[in-house]
Amino acid sequence: MPKKIYIHRQIEPILKKLTTQFPAVAVTGPRQSGKSTLLKETFAKTYSYLSFDDPVVRERAISDPKFFLENTSEKVIIDEIQYVPQLLSYVKMLIDKDRQKRGRFIFTGSQQFNMIKNLGDTLAGRIGILDLLPFCIDEKKNVLRNAEGFSNTEGYFIHACLRGSFPETVIYKNIDADFWYSGYLQTYLERDIRTIYNIGNLREFQRFMQLLAARTSQILNLSSISSDLGVAVNTIKRWISILEASRIIYLLMPYYENMGKRITKNPKVYFLDCGLACYLLSLKEAGYLLNGPMAGALFENFCMQETIKYIFNRGIRPNLFYLRTHNGLEVDLIIERNRRLFPVEFKLSKTPDQFMGEQIRRFKRLFHELQIMPGRIISLCGENIPLSPDVSVQKVDDYLDWVKLS
Repeated sequence: MPKKIYIHRQIEPILKKLTTQFPAVAVTGPRQSGKSTLLKETFAKTYSYLSFDDPVVRERAISDPKFFLENTSEKVIIDEIQYVPQLLSYVKMLIDKDRQKRGRFIFTGSQQFNMIKNLGDTLAGRIGILDLLPFCIDEKKNVLRNAEGFSNTEGYFIHACLRGSFPETVIYKNIDADFWYSGYLQTYLERDIRTIYNIGNLREFQRFMQLLAARTSQILNLSSISSDLGVAVNTIKRWISILEASRIIYLLMPYYENMGKRITKNPKVYFLDCGLACYLLSLKEAGYLLNGPMAGALFENFCMQETIKYIFNRGIRPNLFYLRTHNGLEVDLIIERNRRLFPVEFKLSKTPDQFMGEQIRRFKRLFHELQIMPGRIISLCGENIPLSPDVSVQKVDDYLDWVKLS
């Protein structure tokens, strides 16, 4: 067994803060993103730990939930709460006996759709909810600071695609990433998809995931996927919802306020881990990532996954959008803050030029009534370069610092 290594997570400060503000806190996220490890390490001295992965513990909670809760410690972490959702009614009663107690319960779970519904229905106003995604770049730096090649945007991108960002594949270099993702996918399909969501044909669902990976960073076309798979559009919609709820994918919605019928209104789809997308696509070569037909789409996916992580790690819901109009205007990402719009473009290039900023400048010209702020272009370039008063090229490190702190 490799020696256990703990890497501090960016989400820790907001997690600790929520335990002082709510009677209960829930940490959700995809399988193997480090939820249990985070909680055990952060609260080792103050909380006891129980997991409903253990069938004995699960059976005790199911058979007599009231007695089970009465015999837990004053502060307890309960892992995989979705396996015993009936416990939440008794949790609510305990909380309501003394609403002044903060941080009494911390829950984790991997199947967000069921878990969040149960938590929201039962513990509304009593619980703070956080999403823990796989490692962000700053967290990876604590492991890979001296690793060859992991020092710039290109290195970050290649590592995210070929090793992924899940803690195990990042920390333990002897783990074969292909084998790990194979096991991860099988566990996800068997434990979550078959058990929780009652999907009939797992092979068909895996094929659907592969088709979706080939469409990453593209506008979602349900009819096209339905036609390629020979599966009904309503089934594809349901499968998309499952992947989104499991934090496997992220749907980026279009910005259409005050824009009428001039824009595309379907979401764009991104994987929240480039490593999984590349595994599904059987991409294993750095050269292909930089020069192959999927290179631009994967780089955009990489930049989006990191943007989303840095926002989730602050404990807030992102106001993120894209724009595509019927006359050819396209902006990869629009970050909305206090009614101000910050346009961002992602370009897989080391050589910035004036043309790179044309879509952002056009966006400002066409929609001058909106509060559009100076735009950013994120590329492989190793320095920050102003292209015009409206647009600058920015290193990914500086861009993510801005996302994290603003």
